[in-house]
Amino acid sequence: MHADLPRFTGTVEHALDHKGRLIVPARFRERLGNGFVLTIAQPDPCLALYPQAAWADFCSRLEGAPRKDERFRRLVRYIFAHTEEVACDVQGRLLVPSALRAYAGIEREVVSVGSLTRVEIWAKERYASHAAPDPEAGDLMAELGLY
Repeated sequence: MHADLPRFTGTVEHALDHKGRLIVPARFRERLGNGFVLTIAQPDPCLALYPQAAWADFCSRLEGAPRKDERFRRLVRYIFAHTEEVACDVQGRLLVPSALRAYAGIEREVVSVGSLTRVEIWAKERYASHAAPDPEAGDLMAELGLY
């Protein structure tokens, strides 16, 4: 991961409009830039917005993967079939395609979550069940050398 990639923090609760458009919060929009990537967030049941630099880093790691077997190819095919290069309109809205809304279980209420180098977009109900802290988070932080 590169130190020059934008970092995303914070949580915003909001809703899609009747046409399936999401207003990307200004705090995230500034860091995402003019054109960015909307994709599924495997293995989590949510979507992700990546700025171009973070997406390029993700793609480089895929291209450099040590294995390129059928399982790898199926994963790449699935991710990229569910990936769109997007931009917000002048009002800061982003049309979320119906197939991506279905993947993430998004109907109307969403939670946008800053998640290091990307923004995750969750159906509000799903986020509630995935947001609880891991009771062993302290152990994981120590294992990762974070304290």
